[in-house]
Amino acid sequence: MSYVSELVLRDPAVARARDALARGESLTQEDSVRLFDAPLLELGRLAGAFARDRHGDRVYFTVNRQLNPTNVCVLSCKFCDYAKRPDDPTAYTMGEREIKAHVDPEIHEIHIVGGLHNKWRFENYLDVIRWVKEVKPDLKVKAFTAVEIDFFCRLTKHDATWVLERLREVGLDALPGGGAEVFSERVRRELFHQKIGARRWLEIHEIAHRMGIPSNCTLLYGHIETRAERVQHLILLRELEARAPGFYAFIPLAFQPGTTGLVRRQASAIEDLRTIAVSRLVFDNVPHVKSYWVMLGQDTAAAAIHFGASDLDGTIGVEKIAHAALARSPVGMAEEAMVHTIREAGKIPVQRDALYGVVKEYQVEDCTLVQ
Repeated sequence: MSYVSELVLRDPAVARARDALARGESLTQEDSVRLFDAPLLELGRLAGAFARDRHGDRVYFTVNRQLNPTNVCVLSCKFCDYAKRPDDPTAYTMGEREIKAHVDPEIHEIHIVGGLHNKWRFENYLDVIRWVKEVKPDLKVKAFTAVEIDFFCRLTKHDATWVLERLREVGLDALPGGGAEVFSERVRRELFHQKIGARRWLEIHEIAHRMGIPSNCTLLYGHIETRAERVQHLILLRELEARAPGFYAFIPLAFQPGTTGLVRRQASAIEDLRTIAVSRLVFDNVPHVKSYWVMLGQDTAAAAIHFGASDLDGTIGVEKIAHAALARSPVGMAEEAMVHTIREAGKIPVQRDALYGVVKEYQVEDCTLVQ
């Protein structure tokens, strides 16, 4: 049985999307933009049914740690409260001991992203992975955004294939999806003109996928972008996945205003849920859409499980980038809290690693752990 095809809907725009998806067709730009104005609960029912067709009642999370080795960065993006100039009193750069201290024995994934350091060479970034692997050789390493990969290409004067191969040799398993922001040249020129744009980001991830290195992908929303630009971003990612499969998950990232002055407040919970639901329906060939609780907050992230999200990301441990922008979520979320959140939503919690290998599956009815 298909939950999507069996769904009875009243709103014409949502019903049209249901019919297209039931026929195995991808949504158009025009129809996708209309979904943002559809009744929220109708939209959520369709996105939830679509996710359920793919994953049943399972919702995934990982026990992980985020490692941000330095906040020193040569770029000056208007939306970023994390990056610091080298002479800033709050700038930091971790050494070997601090980096190794982030490798907790119980974690199954480490997520490594940071600034583009003005004095680090490529070897310094390789050392970060080497040191992590020295502590826990079997730990899955998801490291360095396309922006960082491009920076390494310029540092070494080698192409992305060479850079990615060197990273893989020292232990890289997957790429995170950060640095995409929104694939609008208008927005790039206004907010992050020094950073790579859509063409280069997509190129690097396509190279990685063709090399057998999987990745995630992201969208930063809730600043100056339009809904049409959000949808175009999703369609470009969908097209990349069609020609070079390799995305595990798509993560809509709610912009944290912090002290940037770009907007007065973060996107509302309703706008968050709309964005997650539309993302699930438009980006139909990516396995998972994440509800990133660090930026959404725990309550909205939990609600998003019924709006198409099938992954809550991870326990994080210590996260610096969103919290530098004054994110209101807890700094870390324990495994028990993740399991409780998913169970409260009536779903089955599944603990995974960075490559979506199942570590543990929990039964909702009797709390029995299935190995």
